[in-house]
Amino acid sequence: MQIGLTVGDSTERLAATAAEFAFAELSIGESAYGPGDADDELRDALDASDADLCVHLPFDQVVSTPVTQLNDAIVDYQTELLDWAGSVGARKAVLHATMRNPHDTDQRPTFADQLSAIAAAGDDAGVEVVVENVGHQARGLPLSVLGDIAEETGTAVCFDVGHAYMEDGNDAIDRFLGGHADRVSHLHVHDVRGRGDTHLPLGAGEVDYGVVAEHLSGFDGTVAIEVFTDDVPLLEDSARRVRDHLDGGA
Repeated sequence: MQIGLTVGDSTERLAATAAEFAFAELSIGESAYGPGDADDELRDALDASDADLCVHLPFDQVVSTPVTQLNDAIVDYQTELLDWAGSVGARKAVLHATMRNPHDTDQRPTFADQLSAIAAAGDDAGVEVVVENVGHQARGLPLSVLGDIAEETGTAVCFDVGHAYMEDGNDAIDRFLGGHADRVSHLHVHDVRGRGDTHLPLGAGEVDYGVVAEHLSGFDGTVAIEVFTDDVPLLEDSARRVRDHLDGGA
């Protein structure tokens, strides 16, 4: 298991916080870090931190729509970003599982085709695409649907523990991991309160990480601390807590 952290779109935050972590996850594309804008600074920050790179693909675009031309353009854009990510040595790329209308069951095969095409582009670039659950959001696929499509397409999953809790509490975490833990290659970890507070340090909310440990004890993938702070000791405490759970299974 390797533990890193999300750094948004900021190479400055990466430089300030990533030194104690195995990797940094950088948001790229529209409304985020623009590939080519400051690549020398990015490389310098990664070298100084001795951190590997993962990326988060854009939040703004859905993965699929009912319009073929738009779908083709989405794949082309994501492919361009993945090619860049591969060129700077990124290991994984997180993709939100979103559709124009996630409740349109007739369009779910289109989402599966889009996901397969984007994952294949990642393979070509040497970057593992991991699809993230965002079922608590208006355009996000429900967890149960995402699990089935990930199995069908053979796509790795970025399981966001806090997002799953927001969708249906600790039961949602248990159900998804009970059926699809073997698809999970990457984790986003943070704590959540039911009133809507998210991305809290572990231990500050209501997520039962013991449930995660029941299914992922001995996890050998990557874990990104997604806590919205630049307080390094606080980030390190969340890293220690998740390591204690997943290494010890308690």
